[in-house]
Amino acid sequence: MQAAASGFGKTAAPNVRTLKLAESLFIPIAALVVSALVFSLFLLVIGKSPIDFFNLVWTGGFGSSFSFQNTLQRSAPLILTGLAFAVPARIGMTIIGGEGALVLGGFASAAVAIPLVTNGVPAFITLPLMAIAGMVVGGIWIGIAGWLRHYRGVNETISSLLLSYIAIAIMNFFVEGALRDPASANKPSTMPIGDAYRVGSMPGTDVHWGFAAGIALAILLYFLMSRTTFGFAARMTGGNPRAALAQGLPVGFLVVSCCVIAGACAGLAGFFEVAAIHGQANASLVAGYGFTGILVAFLARHNPLAVVPVAILFGAIAAAGGLVQRRMGMPDATVLVLQGIIFVVLLTSETMYGRIKFFQPGTGAERT
Repeated sequence: MQAAASGFGKTAAPNVRTLKLAESLFIPIAALVVSALVFSLFLLVIGKSPIDFFNLVWTGGFGSSFSFQNTLQRSAPLILTGLAFAVPARIGMTIIGGEGALVLGGFASAAVAIPLVTNGVPAFITLPLMAIAGMVVGGIWIGIAGWLRHYRGVNETISSLLLSYIAIAIMNFFVEGALRDPASANKPSTMPIGDAYRVGSMPGTDVHWGFAAGIALAILLYFLMSRTTFGFAARMTGGNPRAALAQGLPVGFLVVSCCVIAGACAGLAGFFEVAAIHGQANASLVAGYGFTGILVAFLARHNPLAVVPVAILFGAIAAAGGLVQRRMGMPDATVLVLQGIIFVVLLTSETMYGRIKFFQPGTGAERT
């Protein structure tokens, strides 16, 4: 009887992996709910209706075919910048310089396009070269932060943030100087690449191919980080770098490689911003996608596959900003307040992992 009861307990008790998965889903969702409640209190204090606000967010993000496609369009760079934060996080690094890699990658794409477009090089050659330039420059830029972290002990959070400001300064230097298009009097920009060299939309939609590229890259990086020896070694290094070194793992190579991959993702986002949205490099590239991508990656728990739906959620919030402004008489930056509250609550919720008894093995059915 005792053996049967013991066997029943072991069978009924959920395994550790299931509990961890449930916890990783429950805590971010709970953080979103708490954030919505806090933001609702903020709206009530300023005399606005939380119900009206969230209805407008739903309408502006998903209420129609146009709204939904606008959401997907805005989520494309968030997927890529979310991946730019999530990949180094798997190796224990906090890289917040995705904005700089996006800006510099976009600028590099536009700079490469100038001689190619001027000399009439076909678009099917020019666009891949632009994408490669953006990814290479972005990869090198974040790779510098990884190199400084491993070989010089420089904190990667600080170095990547400072590199972002340097990247923006480099773009402004050339856009307002040697590479400035004389026709851009009011807003300094590089020469337009022209409609023939723009990235088109996916068939039957107004969403550019950057969204599809983001999904494909998220799937690829999920398998790289979860189903390969490289990903296993990266996770080992992130868990305990000294133990990884003792096991003979190439920690320096892993650190720099993850940073290069992250920078390439952000640089690709810059390419699509130039080739699909703006058509040239200018100050519009500094749109904050790199910083919002940090929030996306946090909420996705650094899982490349989960980055996609979370990016769509934040794309919807951004897409609804104009509608909120028109209907409720509130600034467009109101959605940034919501994003800020979500980020603070998410950071607070990090302390809850491993502390909720319901999600701990050895509780529940096994104790009954």
